Amino acid sequence: MTDTEKKVMVRLCTKILTETDLYEMDMEVKNLVDWICVSEQMKENNNKIRDLTGEYKQIEPKCREGVREKLERMKKLCEERNSLYEKQNELKGQREKLERNFVR
Repeated sequence: MTDTEKKVMVRLCTKILTETDLYEMDMEVKNLVDWICVSEQMKENNNKIRDLTGEYKQIEPKCREGVREKLERMKKLCEERNSLYEKQNELKGQREKLERNFVR
């Protein structure tokens, strides 16, 4: 069935349902109509999910790369800081040694 044929069928069914009490009177008709409505909602949700997933996949690598670069920079900063702490402790030790010599 082509898309045009499907559209015609849906329009015909809609017309029949709006002009009659079939939806309220016939449980099978009600179930069929409800099934179509739920199926359409599922299709819409799936399309939105695909769109959101596609957008996420476009954004994610850039975010990860940015995070990776920042983590590397943070790692280097920590290494530099730790190195300076070590030097600071060595200098404190040297100063204390010199101060002890002053007392003598």
